[in-house]
Amino acid sequence: MNKVIITAAISGAETTRDQQPNLPYTPDEMAIAAKEAREAGVSVIHLHARNDDGTPSADPGRFRECLAAIRGATDVVVEFTTGGAIGMSDDERLAPLAVKPEMASLDCGSVNFADEILPNSLPSMRRFATVMRELGVKPTFECFDVGHVYNANILIKEGLVKPPFHFTFVLGVPGGMPATMEALMMMKAALPDADLEWTGIGVGGRGSVLIPPVSALMGGHARIGFEDNIYYTRGVVAQSNAQLARRIADMVRAYGGQIATPDDVRERFGLKKN
Repeated sequence: MNKVIITAAISGAETTRDQQPNLPYTPDEMAIAAKEAREAGVSVIHLHARNDDGTPSADPGRFRECLAAIRGATDVVVEFTTGGAIGMSDDERLAPLAVKPEMASLDCGSVNFADEILPNSLPSMRRFATVMRELGVKPTFECFDVGHVYNANILIKEGLVKPPFHFTFVLGVPGGMPATMEALMMMKAALPDADLEWTGIGVGGRGSVLIPPVSALMGGHARIGFEDNIYYTRGVVAQSNAQLARRIADMVRAYGGQIATPDDVRERFGLKKN
């Protein structure tokens, strides 16, 4: 794809309003954040649902409310999380797929999150891939380590996921691959020889400054958003997800690149708007 896909992870599951006062919680707040991000160049929203008090939710009804609100505000592609939050069971993490979003993340291996663990066994990964295939949801392979890329290739070889594929490299999580150029190159080198796109994600202030723009300039795509980073510059909290999106969109255009629209993404991955 010769256009850059910008994804915005507008809320996440762990960030709080004590850290980022502009973090969206409610469906209406999600819709406003998505609309603003779309106007700034975003074509995909990576969605974690929240309850009104900010706690993470796996309730399909809450995801449905968020999706409806976003759909009423803008035309972005909406990608649900199945990573959920630390401590959720596989059943809880899969539950939102009943809403049948266009896309959903598929974690491709267990990873340490500082003092906690997000478990993802190969049988679990097969189950997630199978459920997505049956519901017509396009998976995004979410890879926190180079071995996760090879795990995704197992699912591909077993025919559980069909091309074109989408990989994301999540770099900078404590316990996963660091947010460095060396790690990004290693992840990219592990990709299968297949019809695919890939997106770089940098967690934390340093990672979010380095990984998304470098990924975009290397022929991949970029993700930004409050799930990954709450700052605009060192010590300065970002005003909105759109502010972060606008910066990378301007950079891509400054180097002669084009920004993908939601319809470009739908055409590339064969999606049907829900």
